[in-house]
Amino acid sequence: MSQMPQQAAVSKCPSCEEPLEPGDRFCGACGYDLSVVPARPEDSPTLAIHGVVSAPDDVDWPVARDSDGHGHPAPVHAAAELPGTDSGGSPLPPPPPAAPPSAPAVPVAPAVPAAPAGAPATGVRFDRPGEPEEYPLQAPDPRLTAEPAPVPGQAPAPEPAAASRQPAPAAPDAAEKVCVACRAGRVDDDGYCENCGHAQPRERDHMEQESGPIAAVSDRGLRHHRNEDAFSVGCTALPDGAPASVAIVCDGVSSATRPDDASLAASRAAGETLLGALPRGTHPQQAMHDAILAASQAVNALADEPATAREQAPHQNAPACTLVGAVVTAGLLVVGWVGDSRVYWVPADRTTPPARLTEDDSWAAQMVAAGLMNEAEAYADERAHAITGWLGADAYELEPHTASFKPDRPGVVVVCTDGLWNYAESAEEMAEAVPLDAAARPLHGARVLVGHALDGGGHDNVTVALLPFPAPSQGAGSA
Repeated sequence: MSQMPQQAAVSKCPSCEEPLEPGDRFCGACGYDLSVVPARPEDSPTLAIHGVVSAPDDVDWPVARDSDGHGHPAPVHAAAELPGTDSGGSPLPPPPPAAPPSAPAVPVAPAVPAAPAGAPATGVRFDRPGEPEEYPLQAPDPRLTAEPAPVPGQAPAPEPAAASRQPAPAAPDAAEKVCVACRAGRVDDDGYCENCGHAQPRERDHMEQESGPIAAVSDRGLRHHRNEDAFSVGCTALPDGAPASVAIVCDGVSSATRPDDASLAASRAAGETLLGALPRGTHPQQAMHDAILAASQAVNALADEPATAREQAPHQNAPACTLVGAVVTAGLLVVGWVGDSRVYWVPADRTTPPARLTEDDSWAAQMVAAGLMNEAEAYADERAHAITGWLGADAYELEPHTASFKPDRPGVVVVCTDGLWNYAESAEEMAEAVPLDAAARPLHGARVLVGHALDGGGHDNVTVALLPFPAPSQGAGSA
């Protein structure tokens, strides 16, 4: 059972920023109750992976200098800032040149192949309602055919009214968006082709980002109608000039309102907080804790809607998402999470065992922890993926989880949503799916892992970020 937070030792009032004296229980300027300020979280014991600890548990983190020695921290790479791609990950085709006025092109819709009969998804996802197998397709409008030749001795047919004729559509202008299916029709404001009716891929259907030595890939999957995942990756420098890599992955809760907005807001807020705090000398574990709180505030803000909006949709719940993140430095690996997204450790030497570094906030994890079921039984239950922790205004109580590790050998850190680990649940299965050169080619490795999930069925959105350990110098990237 959760306990009330203890009084925090803060130097300024969180409400009015007035200086405080030691032992103050209320702010002398505005009367703010300092007992509600959460205490600075105690660092979890720094654990050694493979039984070797290279430094004591109490990390003597360097004090921040006025400059980090490498200029400003790297900007946050927000998922929404990526260029648009189609569902296969290829860039959208450039619009074709306009046809000459004398001979306008008449687009013809391609034949739509029949969808294969796929097996229904197994299990029940309380945070994943049923969704259409694919985008709905609309048959193209019928085109006029050539008129039959007149019969001798028969009066010519009356000329039809001008309004009854269906003129051939003109070729789209070069500045207009062109359908990726028929490559000729215009795309209207709601994202559908005016010619063949095909829904166009959204910007977030497939996203890829490489930032120095780390990379992330996100895909809509094969069953969902939109991608409700988001990520943020970036690199920065610690006060002593040592490199640090950051990755945040968020999974929107589909049963909530605007889950895609929630995941995007959380990933962006957490990434910005980490990349701003690390160069100032904040311990990575404290920075991760603060980043989760910042992400929670960003998601909570989405629930602040006008009263008129609540009256029109009174049964909508608050936007919500899960979050998992990792910070990698030259000798320390810090993870943080709320929900059921995970972090895995995969050593470069595959003869040594991999490890899962997070524990799910889920019904299945609670059953296993209570000794009521073993792991196989719990995750086979239809209630397995009902989450017990998330970011959102309707969350019972926010309990950020953080932990730090000191791996004794090189490897790669896998940060992912359940859209991937559903197809590689154990640490051994995940290590088998990770390419051997993932640390040297993280973008390629992330693509391979997303492909692994799609080949397995792609029943959910899938997002994965790869971070080599130890953090290499900035400027290194995948081949």
